[in-house]
Amino acid sequence: MGKRKTRQQLISSLSKKQKKHLKEFGEEHPFYDRSESDAESEPEQVSVYHKLLATLKTASGAEEEEEEEEDESEESESDEEETGSEGFKEDGDTDEEENDTEVQDQEEAKDTANQMLGQKETDGADTSSDPKLEAVGEFTDVKHESEFSLETNFMQEESGDHNANERDSSSSREGSEDPFKKHMDKELEEKEIENISAPSKTTSELKWPALGQIIVSSTLEEFRMIKSVKEVDLKRLHLHKPLESTWPKVNGQFLPARAKPKDHLFTPLQKELFCIMNSYKDLFYPERTALENGEEVRHVYCLHALNHVLKANTRVLSNNAKQRDQKPGIDNDDFRDQGLTRPKVLIVVPFRESALRVVQVFISLLESGSGKKIDVSNKKRFKGEFGSDPEERPPNLKRPEDYEAVFAGNIDDHFRLDYDFLSSIEILIIDQADIYLMQNWEHVLHVMNHLNLLPVDSHGVDFSRVRMQNLNNWSRYYRQTLLFSALQDPQINSVFNKNVTLAGSISHVVVQLPHVFRRLEAENLISLIDARFQFFIDKVLPEYRDAVMSHTFIYVPSFFDYVRLRNYFKKEELNFTHICEYTKKSGISRARQFFLKGQRQFLIFTERFHFYKRYSVRGIRNLIFYELPTYPHFYSEICNMLKSADSGEEATWTCTVLYSKYDAQKLAAVVGVKRAAQMLKSEKSVHLFVTGENE
Repeated sequence: MGKRKTRQQLISSLSKKQKKHLKEFGEEHPFYDRSESDAESEPEQVSVYHKLLATLKTASGAEEEEEEEEDESEESESDEEETGSEGFKEDGDTDEEENDTEVQDQEEAKDTANQMLGQKETDGADTSSDPKLEAVGEFTDVKHESEFSLETNFMQEESGDHNANERDSSSSREGSEDPFKKHMDKELEEKEIENISAPSKTTSELKWPALGQIIVSSTLEEFRMIKSVKEVDLKRLHLHKPLESTWPKVNGQFLPARAKPKDHLFTPLQKELFCIMNSYKDLFYPERTALENGEEVRHVYCLHALNHVLKANTRVLSNNAKQRDQKPGIDNDDFRDQGLTRPKVLIVVPFRESALRVVQVFISLLESGSGKKIDVSNKKRFKGEFGSDPEERPPNLKRPEDYEAVFAGNIDDHFRLDYDFLSSIEILIIDQADIYLMQNWEHVLHVMNHLNLLPVDSHGVDFSRVRMQNLNNWSRYYRQTLLFSALQDPQINSVFNKNVTLAGSISHVVVQLPHVFRRLEAENLISLIDARFQFFIDKVLPEYRDAVMSHTFIYVPSFFDYVRLRNYFKKEELNFTHICEYTKKSGISRARQFFLKGQRQFLIFTERFHFYKRYSVRGIRNLIFYELPTYPHFYSEICNMLKSADSGEEATWTCTVLYSKYDAQKLAAVVGVKRAAQMLKSEKSVHLFVTGENE
């Protein structure tokens, strides 16, 4: 036996991001596993979890120092943010000194957030004579306003192009058809607001070459028609001038090698998506996958977001020039071009790596067309905190391709917001929405509930420049929502209540396995949780308590259901083991070994553990889906774990699935739309036998 590692050695074996995550959350990220191996006979090791927690508070400052040198202002800001991290205690530790430090850290974090937001949220107020406001980032003063004009900084200089007023008037011919102006200048009436809020909508169906079947739903007559763009023309797209030259270069990686820039600007998917985005209609695209089209989708929504911001910026600068030429004391509503706060676009992504890629696309779109580089504040620090270190990736990691694509780069998901800046969001983009179901969907709901609310403070806004829809608290009716996901789920697409045709993932089950889908009844969604639990313990579990039904694997999507089942099994003193995303490495190894050897009859297994780890569990003979999986392909992945030890064993395999009428979308994703419709009409259990062929 080798000598036990010292505390310093244990800390040094962790990466900087792992130490920070352990300090803030009291545990390592579910993805990271430094000694991960798929070997079934893993030796049990003494956990150093508690020792790490005890030593992190006393770690030397040298171990926490930044990897790259920054200027003095950035270093001070970094130190302030580091001290604002929340520290979670383990096992009821009540050390008063550490508690005081935690409170102080939270207060400093709040001050830091307020200070940073204060530098960004005001827009439109004339501060040329107020040096205090200039210090926190106001840019509407005459002297420096051209420095914030993106199109003059990031496009080749042309005569007269620096004059925002002249540029706005020269494009007036095409401006009448510009979707941006149509959308932003539209003044809704109270009757139209009532129609938008009405639950009943008129729907129609279209079929496009790349997107396939499209369902258009609206309460307003003018938004019901949508036309596909057959031939891409820059003038018809109304791209802002810098983007006309940068987009073909940035997007060239997705285009055919022989394609000419003038002929092909978008992939077929991008062209149809941008056609909808550019018309400022809400969009839900449930076929966005990290492995296939994820980057195509990311690039096209970044183009739309940046195009919107550039146009809004041009209008503000143009109106600033007009207002300066106007006689004092004259009010003009034509200058209302701003919201109550400056941020206009909110992009929600699940990981730091996703945020890094979005910013990189923005930078590429602004730099590619000009010889000069744009100045990005704290760029080195941003790359250091949001970038990834190849050495941090767990060794011996062999997982499916879709897993590798989702968990590429920095997968830290720790973010903090102050919701006041969400008051005037004009475009909301939620990307990879399916992953939030594996994180915490309540956080998404929290963000949605705080969008387009009236801000608590005025943030120095010039109310004579604020749009009437913002003052009337109608901004949410003007907001465009773009939602991208790899699947449909009731929580994700509650506002998009129509299904699309889906191929059942049951067709990808390669083992010959009888599937029994057992329907349970519930009066409503609230009672469904209790109804499922009662149905399981009364109808299903008694059939598996016999010793003959050993090696029973119970797949549980909800962590709360997992806790409830675990407590029930303990109370009934059943022979079981369990694995969740919070189980330590040694506990996982023990549970897998006990289950494989038959020393434990039941294994309760959470969906989030499978999402973050994708372990292959051996020894399964009887499979129970307590609820249909969130990701359809997880169904076939779990079923394909059943591998027989001899040719005769497969005849004893069983698979039981619990479902209700409220699981229509998940059921369609597993068994197919036609078969799901038949199953929902029937009140009896359905027996299926799959041979690996498509339905």
